[in-house]
Amino acid sequence: MTKSSEKSLPLIILGPMLRHVDNNIVTLYLVTSKQATLHGKLFDENKDVLALEEAQCEQLSFCVGKHCYIHLLRLKPEIALRANAFYAYNIDIELDSHTQALDQALPELFDCEQNTEKSIPFYFAKKLNNVLHGSCRKAHFHKKDALPVISELLKAESSKTDYPDLLLLTGDQVYVDDVAGPMLFAIHQVIDLLGLHHENFEASVIANSQELLLHEHSFYEREHLFPEIEANEKLTDAFFKGKRKPVFTSVHAHNHLIALNEVIALYLLSWSSRLWPFITLDKPDIKDAYKSQYEKEKDNIVNFCEGLPELEYGLARIPSYMIFDDHDITDDWNLTRGWEEQVYGNPFSKRIVGNALAGYFLFQGIGNPASKLKPLFERAKAVFCDGGFNQHSEFIDTLFDFDQWHYQLNTTPPIQVLDTRTQRWRSESNKNKPSGLMDWEGLCELQQNILGKDSVIMVSAAPVYGVKFIETIQRVFTTFGGALMVDAENWMAHRGTANVMLNIFRHIKTPPNFIILSGDVHYSFVYDVSLRFRRNSPKIVQFTCSGLHNEFPEKLIRWFERINRWLYGHRSPLNWLTKRRNMSVKQRKPENIKGDIVNTCAIGLLQLDEKGHEKQCTVICADGKKVVFTHDD
Repeated sequence: MTKSSEKSLPLIILGPMLRHVDNNIVTLYLVTSKQATLHGKLFDENKDVLALEEAQCEQLSFCVGKHCYIHLLRLKPEIALRANAFYAYNIDIELDSHTQALDQALPELFDCEQNTEKSIPFYFAKKLNNVLHGSCRKAHFHKKDALPVISELLKAESSKTDYPDLLLLTGDQVYVDDVAGPMLFAIHQVIDLLGLHHENFEASVIANSQELLLHEHSFYEREHLFPEIEANEKLTDAFFKGKRKPVFTSVHAHNHLIALNEVIALYLLSWSSRLWPFITLDKPDIKDAYKSQYEKEKDNIVNFCEGLPELEYGLARIPSYMIFDDHDITDDWNLTRGWEEQVYGNPFSKRIVGNALAGYFLFQGIGNPASKLKPLFERAKAVFCDGGFNQHSEFIDTLFDFDQWHYQLNTTPPIQVLDTRTQRWRSESNKNKPSGLMDWEGLCELQQNILGKDSVIMVSAAPVYGVKFIETIQRVFTTFGGALMVDAENWMAHRGTANVMLNIFRHIKTPPNFIILSGDVHYSFVYDVSLRFRRNSPKIVQFTCSGLHNEFPEKLIRWFERINRWLYGHRSPLNWLTKRRNMSVKQRKPENIKGDIVNTCAIGLLQLDEKGHEKQCTVICADGKKVVFTHDD
C-alpha cells in the first residue's frame, strides 16, 4: 500500500451497492470523488431495457468533503418488477465534460466473458428461499472475514431456487468504538486525501477535528480526551475505588472515533478496496509502548483488505438491509437511563455519539426502505453540502429525536427489522438498571404488524433466547449495580420488556411459524422453542449467527456452554425459575462440531420451504465450510 497523488483518485470510491429492492423500486448506493449526475438503467431477464423516465430516476446526493459525494439512486420503472426473476442494472455517470458508464469506471466489477451487455445482474425475490444474515464485523480481528463469502455463493448458484435472495446485516457492521491503530492512521490519511469536512467541538479539551488529528493522545490514548464521570455504581466502585473514569464504557476505546469525518473514512475503508492503494500503514511516530500492538494490528488489517474486492462484487449484486447495534455507535449505547443522562448531558460526548449515528444514517440507514426516513433526507440536504457540515448540532438533535429506524419488508414471509437501541424501556426505579430493548409502544406496534400472518421473520440484534448461564451472570452483576461491566443487554434483563415479548409469542393470533434472526454474541447457535402445555403452540426457530469477523474467546465459551448444559439443559428444573419457564427451549446440534455452539467467523444461511417455513439453518464459515444445524427427530 503506497500513497498516490490526489489526481489519480478513482471516480467511484465505494459501491455500487444494491440496497432496497421492491416491485416498484431499485435502490443503488455509491460514493464518488467528484460531483456527478447519475442516470440508471434497468434490464429484464431478456436484457431488454425497462422504460425509465427522468422523473423515475431519483437521485439524492450529499457532499461530505471536497472529493467525497454520497449518492442514493432510486430507479422506479414504469412496469413493476416481476417477483422471483433476474434483472440487471448499469449507471451512467455524468460529469462536467463527459459521461462515463459504470462498466468503464469499474471494469473489474463485471463478468466480461459472461456479460457482453455490460450490466450487473441481481435477483429480485418476493418469495424467500435463501436469506443470508450476519453481524459483528471488526476490521482488525485476527482471522479471515466471512462477509466476502457472499460473492462465492453468488458465483456458484445460478438457479432461482439456490440463489441468495437478500442479505440482512443485523448489527455492529463497523466498530466505531474499537479501532486499530493502523486503521486510525489510514482514516486520517483518507480525511486529507478526500478533503473530508472538519468540525468544531464544544466543552472539549480539543477545539476541533483538525486539532484532534495532531493531539498527543490521538493514538491509543483517546480515553484521556473523553468527558469523565464519577464511578458511582457499587460494583464499579469495588474495582476502580471510586475514581473518575471516561464516560464511554468500552474497554477497547483507546482509539474510539470522535469526529464525523473519521466515521465517514472508517466506512469507506471497511467496505471498499479503492482507497487502500493510496494509504501507507508505516506510521513513523508510534510510541514505544504501542509499537508491538501496532505491528500485530497492521498484519490483521492487511489480511482484512484482501477480501474487499470480493465483498464489492457481492454487495453490488445482492439486496442488503442493515440495522445498528451498539458498536456501530458506541459500546453499551443506551444501556441504562444513567448512561443516557451522563452521555447526553455533556455536549462533547453527545457530539461523539451523534457523529456515529450520522455515519449510520449516511452509510447504512439511507439504503433501507425510505418511507419513514423522508424527514431525515430533507434535513440532510442542508447539512451535507460543499461548504461543510452546516447546522451540525441541530442535525444531531434531529437524529436523536428520530424513532423510526425500524422497518419491514413486504416479502413472503414478511420481515420485521427491530430497532432495539433507540426505543428503549427505561427503568424508573433505578437509573443503573438495564433498560428494556424495546418499549411498550414499540412492542405493541410489532405485535400489530405480525398478528394473523402465517409466518414471519423477525430480526433482533440480540437473541431473544440467549444462553441462560450467561444471562444469569449478567443478572448477578446487575443486582450489584454492574450492568455496564458485563454488557447486560438481553431481552430478559428488563421485566416489562421480557413479559410483553413473551406474551406476543403466547398470543393466540401470533404467526404459527416464527423465525428470529439475531447476532451480537460472537457465536452461532439455533434454538427450537415451543409453548409448554399448548397443542397449537407456534413453532419458533431462533437462528443466531455472529460474528462475521469476530469470535468469543474459545476456552471461555466452551466452559460457559458446558455449565449451561449442566444447569439449564432442556429437562433441568432450574428452567422453572426463569422468565421463560412456560416455554420449552431445545438447542439444535451442529453437524461435525463438538458442542452445541459454532464459534468461528461465519455468515448464516436460512433456507425456507414453499410455505415460507424454516427448512434448514446453516452457517458458512470464512473458509467456505458449511455447518448445518440438524433437526431433532
